[in-house]
Amino acid sequence: MKEVILCKYGEIILKGANKSTFESMLLREVKRRAKAIGNYSVRYMQSTVYVEPLDEEAEDLIGDMYDQIRHVFGFAGICRAAVCEKDMDVIKRTAVEYLADTLPRGCSIRGEARRSDKKFPLSSPQVAAEVGGAILEARSDLTVDLKNPDVTIRIEIRDKAAYIHAGQESGAGGIPSGSAGRGLLLLSGGIDSPVAGYMIAKRGVTLDAVYFHAPPYTSERAEQKVIDL
Repeated sequence: MKEVILCKYGEIILKGANKSTFESMLLREVKRRAKAIGNYSVRYMQSTVYVEPLDEEAEDLIGDMYDQIRHVFGFAGICRAAVCEKDMDVIKRTAVEYLADTLPRGCSIRGEARRSDKKFPLSSPQVAAEVGGAILEARSDLTVDLKNPDVTIRIEIRDKAAYIHAGQESGAGGIPSGSAGRGLLLLSGGIDSPVAGYMIAKRGVTLDAVYFHAPPYTSERAEQKVIDL
């Protein structure tokens, strides 16, 4: 089954005429991280970056790729999703198979669908109802809870394909690294400076760290602590 990582934009969606500049920086950072892990296609469309494995090795390492993307500034949400053609029978079958190991026994579920492709013949509520019905038919231990479900199953009907996932987690937020220039971070060895550095990096500043080692007044242990930070 084909699986991709969907990375949803954060505040860069509001950047207007400068949006393409921020998108390019975001794409470059994801590609840089992907290159160190495996063979992935990285592209953006409809305010989403799609990270798709191109061979079996990349498919096996998609969890590692996902962990890398969790730390990329600029994304509001990320998720792993099954991708299939935009046909209701295929969508229902894919949802049942893909979510078989994701849905805990006895949990409550709710279906939620979004159609960016308005030519798709079914409405969003109809898609959600049909997929939810197929899952309930395959899993008699599950129940429906429309207000406070344990798991929300999402179906996204986009221009090129349909995507199915069991919710997304929050991304790192902020704006892409390098979009606000470069800066120096003075590391003292305490927790304040690395926290401040993280907050500044989240606002797009690419940081280099500086530490002044002055033996015998500072020890090797202090130096190692800074290296660890």
